[in-house]
Amino acid sequence: MTEVPTPVVPDLDFPLSRRGDTVPAECAWLRRKRPVARVRTMTGDLAWLVSTHELATRVLQDDTFSMLRVGEAGAPSQYAPTFPVELRNSMARFSDDGLRGAIMKAVSPPVVAASADGMRRRADELIDALVADGPPLDFKQHFTDPYTVSVMCAVLGLPDTDWRSMLACLDITIMTAPEPFEGARANWDKGIARMTTRLREPGAVRAAGLLGSLARLREADSADPVPDDVLAMALHTLFEAGAASAATFLLHATLLLMCHPEQADALRDHPEHLGTAVEELLRHNLSIGDGLPRIATRDIRLGDADIKEGDLVLVLVEGANHDPTAFTSPERLDLRRTPNPHLSFGAGSHYCPATTLARAHADIALEAVLRRLPDLRLAIPVEQLNWRTGWIKRTCERLPVLW
Repeated sequence: MTEVPTPVVPDLDFPLSRRGDTVPAECAWLRRKRPVARVRTMTGDLAWLVSTHELATRVLQDDTFSMLRVGEAGAPSQYAPTFPVELRNSMARFSDDGLRGAIMKAVSPPVVAASADGMRRRADELIDALVADGPPLDFKQHFTDPYTVSVMCAVLGLPDTDWRSMLACLDITIMTAPEPFEGARANWDKGIARMTTRLREPGAVRAAGLLGSLARLREADSADPVPDDVLAMALHTLFEAGAASAATFLLHATLLLMCHPEQADALRDHPEHLGTAVEELLRHNLSIGDGLPRIATRDIRLGDADIKEGDLVLVLVEGANHDPTAFTSPERLDLRRTPNPHLSFGAGSHYCPATTLARAHADIALEAVLRRLPDLRLAIPVEQLNWRTGWIKRTCERLPVLW
C-alpha cells in the first residue's frame, strides 16, 4: 500500500502586513518560535521564511542559496512573474564582461560623485516649487517621485522630460499577484519599447551614463553581439529597480523623520551625522516588504530546519533588522546608532551594487528637506495613511504634508 505523504501545514501565509509604519507583529513571534518558518506564498508555493539576523546573514552570504535560480522555470515563487518568461534566459547575458562592466560603471562611486551637484540642484528646484504651491500637498508627487526619477535619469544618461510617464512604465510590472495578468506584460513591453527607442537614436552613442555605454556596445563589432532586447532590458531593469527602491526608501525616511521630530531637529543641528542617520533609517524602514528570495542549490540544515535542494528561502529583512540580538533596543529609531549591520542592501556576493547611489540619493535629498523645510510634518494622522497592496514595495499611496 502506497504511503500518502503528510501535507505540510504552513506556519503562516506570506507576505505579512503591507503597512509601512508598524513592524508586523509576527516578526517577534517568528524570531522566538520559528526562526526558519514554513510559509505559503501568494502563488500557493511553500517557502522557508528566515527572520533572525544571524540566519538571514548566513543565507545572504552562502552561495548555497542562489538568487540566479529564483528565475528558473518551475521554481517556487513569491508571486507570479510579471515579465515575459522567454526573457528569463537573457538575464545570463548580464554577466558578459561588456554588459556587466557598463552596468557597474553606471552606479560606481565616481559617477555618483559627479552627479551630486545635479542632485542638489534638483532637490532645491522641487522644494522651491512646492513652497510656491503652498501646503498641504502630497510629498510623494511633489518631491520623492520626481526627485528620484531625475537622479536615475542623470546617472543612466536618460532624458528627464516626464517623470510621470517614466514611472508609468514600471508601475504595473512590479505589482504582485498569484497569477500573471495582461496588464503586467503590456506595462513591461511599454518600458522596453521606450528604452529600445532611446538605444537606437542616432545620438545615443554620445550619451552619458549607461545609455551611452550600451549604445556603444550595440555598435561594437562583435562575433557575439548582445541583442537589443537584452540591452533594453538592462537599461529598463536598472531604472525600474533603482527608481522603485530609492523613491520608496526616501518616502519612508521622510515619514520616520516627521514621526520623530526631536531627532530630525538634532540632525538638522548636526548635519555631519547625516551618513550615520541614513544607515539607521535604512535599518528601521519597512519598504522591502516581500523578503529577499533565494533557491537552495543542495540539501542543507538551517537552524532547526532541513532545507531541500530547490526549496525557496525568503529572508525577512524587517525581522532581521529589528532583531534584539543584533541591535540594542531595535524598536527605537536612533540616528546615532553605530555599528549598524543592517541587511537592507542584502549581503554576500549579491550585495546591492548601487549602494553608493542609494546613499547619495538619500543624503542629498534629506539634507535639503531638513534645511529648507524645518517644520515639515504630516497633514493627516499617521493611521490615516493609505498603504498600497499588491506591490513589490511597502509604500503609501500619498504622503500629505504641512510645513
